[in-house]
Amino acid sequence: MMFGLKSTSMQAITRYIFSQVLAAALFITLALTVVFFLVGSLRWIGYIVNRGLPASTFLYFVGLLLPSFMSLILPIAAFCATLFVYYKLTMDSELVVLRAAGMSQLQLARPAIALAGLTVAALYSITLYFLPVSYGAFKQLQNEIRRDYSAVLLQEGVFNNVAEGITVYVRERASDGELRGILVHDSRDPDRPVTMMAERGALVRSEQGPRVVMVNGNRQQVERPGGRLSLLYFDRYTVELSELQGSVHARWRQPRERYLHELFNPTDDPDDVRNHDELIAEGHRRIAGPLQGLSFVLIALAALLSGQHNRRGQVRRVLAAILCVAALEALSLVSHDMAVRSLQAVPAMYAASILPGLGAMVVLLRAPRRARRGLPLAQAAS
Repeated sequence: MMFGLKSTSMQAITRYIFSQVLAAALFITLALTVVFFLVGSLRWIGYIVNRGLPASTFLYFVGLLLPSFMSLILPIAAFCATLFVYYKLTMDSELVVLRAAGMSQLQLARPAIALAGLTVAALYSITLYFLPVSYGAFKQLQNEIRRDYSAVLLQEGVFNNVAEGITVYVRERASDGELRGILVHDSRDPDRPVTMMAERGALVRSEQGPRVVMVNGNRQQVERPGGRLSLLYFDRYTVELSELQGSVHARWRQPRERYLHELFNPTDDPDDVRNHDELIAEGHRRIAGPLQGLSFVLIALAALLSGQHNRRGQVRRVLAAILCVAALEALSLVSHDMAVRSLQAVPAMYAASILPGLGAMVVLLRAPRRARRGLPLAQAAS
């Protein structure tokens, strides 16, 4: 054992370490997913639950955002898992024993590199396919919910500003969509504000746009200047809300809704022309971003497998690796923001994802200084 490990023994050790880093990565991914899910869902609880939609729709609605979360979570989870497992192996002196048994730097790093490979593959599958599919479905569902005026626009017991200058109050909304106790205030003409009240009614759609149909009520109009009041009782009255038609149907597909070939080949649509650089920058981000999964793992390995190996000097290395990854995350965000403004900054996006990994690999492949000096095993483990 002291002069070398057999191939079967090395494979068993590799599988053991890989199982450790994989289990840690899965646990961290699950924990971060729950946190991101809860934090991300807070902004939609009022938008969904308070508007009478079922809980299943809310869960599906927020679940469509999970691929967006996962693209951020997976590189961090792989980095934390590698850092935790290899730090534990160092503190238990297992790495020292494995080195003395003949395992090289690359053999020790192989389990974490395999995890990094899985992470990069998962990230590419998310960014190239699952992200545009899920986010496109999310925006489509959001648009459909906005078009469901009776469920979204009109809340019970609330003065709803459904359009510029039009406020609607509904005392109660029945399960069949009927509105009861309706008040509509129309101030689109400042010189002739109108207030309408009705016992019941409904919010319906038509080819001309949405409209409020009211039954058994009155219409009050004030003439300005002078303040003369006109009162009209009606059996049936309709208020047009055609201003909402364009805001609901017209929607530009955002970069995260598009596949890679759509990002690199924008259409001649005025919105695409105006956001041309943003679309191209998002396409390059889809290619460069997943490589961070490999770079982060290599940084963790370089921090714990290179240099002096003793149980008293690892905390500084762990903190240095964490600060390095945090700086790279910030650099990635800055480089993408710069690329949106000018495509000349696109190479910086690739540099932020690739160069740190290459530098960490160079450091990793260097033999530890204590091993080169030939110190005894007991002294190296101290």
